[in-house]
Amino acid sequence: MSIRINGARPIKTSNDLSIRPTASKVRAAVFNILQTRIKGANWLDVCAGSGAMGAEALVRGAANIVGLELSAIACQIASENWQKFAKSDQTFQVIKGDAVKTLRKLQPQYFDLVYFDPPYQSDLYQPVLTSLSPLLKDNALVIAECDRLRPLPDVVGDLICCDRRQYGQTALVFYEKE
Repeated sequence: MSIRINGARPIKTSNDLSIRPTASKVRAAVFNILQTRIKGANWLDVCAGSGAMGAEALVRGAANIVGLELSAIACQIASENWQKFAKSDQTFQVIKGDAVKTLRKLQPQYFDLVYFDPPYQSDLYQPVLTSLSPLLKDNALVIAECDRLRPLPDVVGDLICCDRRQYGQTALVFYEKE
């Protein structure tokens, strides 16, 4: 599978079918929505997979990327991809581990933007979304990708839905801290 970042540069992907990259039209939509918020942002990529979203954030000027991923192979791929795109003034880190347990260990890091894209049928949505609050800066935005046929609630812990978008079978739910 070939994925291109910001129109031109290909990234490495996995042959593991359980690692589902975010579709290019969804990726483009997310970054069009976020375009004024990315430069200098701290980005958290939960269930980072191949790192396509983080790579796109690096290309668009995010200052710091932290990726969480359970798969060792995906961690290696994401790290290689981010190395390829990071400039000298940008930092990144890929952490292998369970998302909920790892989120608890991230404090005192704070994030402006969070992208959360777990396997659609997983039970990670509720526990991850409720664990994010202590890691969010003021005015932070959390974007959760899910199957449109399995919608996420309007309120999860102290996160409140501020927008919903749909792209084919994929839905994006945007949350802000209450």
